[in-house]
Formats: sequence, C-alpha cells, structure tokens
Amino acid sequence: MSLSTDFQTASSAERTEKIKAKRPAPFSIRLSAEDRARLAVEAAGAPLGAYIKSKVLGSVSAERKRRKVLTIQDREALARALALLGRSHLSNNLNQIARAVNIGVLPVTPETEEELYAALRDVRELRRLLMTALGFKVEVAP
Repeated sequence: MSLSTDFQTASSAERTEKIKAKRPAPFSIRLSAEDRARLAVEAAGAPLGAYIKSKVLGSVSAERKRRKVLTIQDREALARALALLGRSHLSNNLNQIARAVNIGVLPVTPETEEELYAALRDVRELRRLLMTALGFKVEVAP
C-alpha cells in the first residue's frame, strides 16, 4: 500500500465516524402568537423548549440552573436597599471609625455609641432588604 492509499482510507473512515456522530436535526413546530404566549405563561419562566418537551413526553426533565428573574417587588426592594446605602454613606463612616480605632483616638461617648448602633441598624436593614429581594426568607430581629 502506498502512503496516499493509507491517507485516503484513514480520511474516509474519519468522515464516516463524523457523519455517524452527528446529532439528529431539531424538530420544529410553528405556533401562532397566541399559542406561544399561552405556553410561555404556562412555562412560568422555564425555557420554552424544555417545557414543551416535558408536556409532549409526559416527563419532567432535570431543570437547568438559570438566573433568577426579578419580580417588580424584588426590583423595588433592591432599589430601596441601594437608595438607603447611598444615603447612609455607610462605607465612608465605617472606614473613618476603623481608622480612629486603629490609631486609638475614638472617644467612647453616648453619642458615639448611638452612632455605632445606628450604623449597625442600617447594615441590618440593608441585609434584610437584599435578602428579601433575592428571594430568601428573613426573620426580623427584635
């Protein structure tokens, strides 16, 4: 056998394997706008193709991880949290407190203590709002 014959034989075998490994063509279906909208509502955020497949085959497929779609209430809670964060100057205040503690000049007066507790309340409120917006159930601390 010559080198070119070996090459031809190997390349034709490789092409045959690639053809066998191809995935089947996808199945498509034409839907009216009303039908598609109805299916999208029934799917409730799940990928439409996966939902239709589960309906047709009668089995529940393993759900893919997907990014959470925020509701209007979630967006409002996030907006409130971000507004509170912006108004509080919290990061700047905490940085100043940390600097004062590090150099030993933080006087512990009732006013200072109240300001620290106010910052702590702000942090807790931010946490509660963000956790709520992200869909976690949060218990309100007394």
